[in-house]
Amino acid sequence: MGNSKKKLSLGQKQSLAGWIFLTPAVILIAIMSFLPMIQALFLSFQTGIGAAMKWTGGTNYVRMFKDPVFVQALKNNFIYLIIQVPIMLISALVLASLLNNKDLRFKGLFRTAIFLPCATSLVSYAVIFRSLFAVDGLVNIVLIKLGILSTGYNFLGHPNSARIVIILALIWRWTGYNMVFYLSGLQNIEYSVYEAAKIDGASPFQSFFRITIPLLKPTILLTAIMSTNGTLQLFDESVNLTNGGPANATITMSHYIYNVSFKYVPNFGYAASMSYLILILVAVLAFIQLKVGDKRD
Repeated sequence: MGNSKKKLSLGQKQSLAGWIFLTPAVILIAIMSFLPMIQALFLSFQTGIGAAMKWTGGTNYVRMFKDPVFVQALKNNFIYLIIQVPIMLISALVLASLLNNKDLRFKGLFRTAIFLPCATSLVSYAVIFRSLFAVDGLVNIVLIKLGILSTGYNFLGHPNSARIVIILALIWRWTGYNMVFYLSGLQNIEYSVYEAAKIDGASPFQSFFRITIPLLKPTILLTAIMSTNGTLQLFDESVNLTNGGPANATITMSHYIYNVSFKYVPNFGYAASMSYLILILVAVLAFIQLKVGDKRD
């Protein structure tokens, strides 16, 4: 008689069980995410609609950098990225440090109030900011009452002020979201570390720069990558707040991709090529941030 079939070890059984549970999710991710990405890659090398689609090689990628609207959209995304992301992350870090004080009263109320903006609807908060910065909106009324302006200023009708409104809206909405990550990280730092630093004569500023920032470095890196990713894919604010105006001065890449796909005469190949450029930018910037920010061996 031959030897009986070899039984699986406990480790092999656990590994097999893990793969059985993972398989449905892997299949769904492959079908719903990776397959469309591969199809979009092939599509980016084509032009036309439906049966008239034809292979054009890298024409779409060359066209992007000759398209003045796309170049403007690319510039706008980087303006928002360079200005908004640092202000938002620094503000979130400072607020988290202040609200981590164990002696502060009503901490829960303050934390909830700062976090609430990111729980509001994207469309709702865009409508609120449009109303605030309208010619007859609250901001103009206050500025006129203070004597700073004589008549209402059209904030959304001028390129620079419209970009500033978008940046302010982004900071208002997402600062509390990032603050929660920092608060979570701070609560994993023993408060005795700060007390020891205080006994040694460290000022609050020294504690912030010598203790808080170094120990929160992984969290700061995470929020920086997520914020960069989100800003390069910015869509709702451009559509709902300024509609890309005035004269495409505030349009973003994702907004322009939407217009090329559904608003203008559809050109899905060109839209796919722009989408892949965003993917490349996100990947490159995330790689740079990881290399610069993560110093672990």
